[in-house]
Amino acid sequence: MAHVCIHWFRKGLRLHDNPALMAALKDCKELYPVFILDPYLHHAQVGINRQRFLIGALKDLDCSLRKLNSRLFVLRGKPEDVFPKLFNRWNVTKLTYEYDTEPYSLRRDEKVASLAKEHGVDVIYKISHTLYNIERIIEENNGKPPLTYKRLQAIVQNLGPPKKPIPAPTLENMRDVKTPGSQKYEDKYRIPTLEELRLDSQFLGEELFPGGEQEALRRLDEHMKRTGWVCSFEKPQTSPNSLSPSTTVLSPYITFGCLSVRTFWWRLTEVYRGRKHSDPPVSLHGQLLWREFFYTCSVGIPNFNKMNENPVCTKVDWDTNQKYLAAWREARTGFPFIDAIMTQLRQEGWIHHLARHAVACFLTRGDLWISWEEGQKVFEDLLLDGDWALNAGNWQWLSASAFFHQFFRVYSPIAFGKKTDKNGDYIKKYLPLLKKFPPEYIYEPWKAPRSVQQAAGCIVGKDYPHPIVQHEQVSKKNIQRMKEAYAKRSSDNNESPIKKQGVKRKAPSVIEMLQKKSRKE
Repeated sequence: MAHVCIHWFRKGLRLHDNPALMAALKDCKELYPVFILDPYLHHAQVGINRQRFLIGALKDLDCSLRKLNSRLFVLRGKPEDVFPKLFNRWNVTKLTYEYDTEPYSLRRDEKVASLAKEHGVDVIYKISHTLYNIERIIEENNGKPPLTYKRLQAIVQNLGPPKKPIPAPTLENMRDVKTPGSQKYEDKYRIPTLEELRLDSQFLGEELFPGGEQEALRRLDEHMKRTGWVCSFEKPQTSPNSLSPSTTVLSPYITFGCLSVRTFWWRLTEVYRGRKHSDPPVSLHGQLLWREFFYTCSVGIPNFNKMNENPVCTKVDWDTNQKYLAAWREARTGFPFIDAIMTQLRQEGWIHHLARHAVACFLTRGDLWISWEEGQKVFEDLLLDGDWALNAGNWQWLSASAFFHQFFRVYSPIAFGKKTDKNGDYIKKYLPLLKKFPPEYIYEPWKAPRSVQQAAGCIVGKDYPHPIVQHEQVSKKNIQRMKEAYAKRSSDNNESPIKKQGVKRKAPSVIEMLQKKSRKE
């Protein structure tokens, strides 16, 4: 039977290594590639850089589809409201999409799959957003998510290398497939502009990381040519405050699925072959396994993005301080290194992972004693690579709530940045107000004599804020508070959070078992 098929693009915004798209083309006479602007995911709080990246990715995808005599159909609304209309309007018989493990996505997909069934539409989904089938990793660990990176490594070692990526569809694959089109369709389903999404683009800076598959593959090629750099790459040795990124910045492209994580993995394998190279956890392969680690935790641990009802997360009596939170979010803490990072985040949508460490520690256990859940929300909106699982996992790690337990190791908002940028060039770039301060005061402008402040044209307390806390004092006090939270957890559980090696999941429901069976087929 020849199908009328919708391929639903969500995160896998690419043609290469897209098994669900290839499944759509099988026995297909009409193809409708669809993207839905879901109000839950594309709401007003989401940063404009992230929205711009998405629109760039959609334009690129549309362009690639048009080369295959197809196009992208963009709609707005809740998928469960949109699909029944499309099923009827286009006489659809098959729906394909890439599997997504986020709780919201699983709920959404269950609703859509059930509606599809009512309309007699076959549903096929494929796993290609992660290196492995996450459920398989959990099964291999006796139904529990591995809570250490080493354990994850051991499991994937047993599973063998990830599947190889598949090529993008060609005109030959599309020979008997048509995408109905008319002028009416052109306007009705076109990609909206930022203005149409009610986003004010006049204050946008230069687009340093344009969205889209072609840009992702170009950047990948560029990095893979630097074989020496790729082989010797060690994440902790890269700089949080270099003026141009000291890492690949391929993360936004992987988050949106413009670049397949399996394609990245196998390209790295080719570069490594026959050469001496760094190893996980610090190598580039190691970074992709960190992603897999947090994805696995997010699937296997209930309420992964919350402190309460999350069995691996230490309960901490965080303060609620709106004034401090706003100062951190809006780069007004009075600590230039922290404020420069938060400015870069807002302007560009990307900051180095060690810069993320510094501002996350500062917000939580280091200085402001504010819940990591608040920081998680800000990162989710502003980061181009804001990824639900990685964001929640890293915030728990950096607040020493889960995975990492050396809470007494606190980043200094002054000394940490100096290690890699003595002159404060990074601060001068993102906080031009401070650019005339001499290097000895750039990290601590409040210590500069009045005459130096006047010469720099910036008076602390008037033009730039005083520090909102005294780091030396509050960090000592907060270490004590963390110690108490840990002690309470130990007495509540009769075990240390370090030793807790996993959470047995409840037995799967019949629906889950059927889903698992269909995924493996």
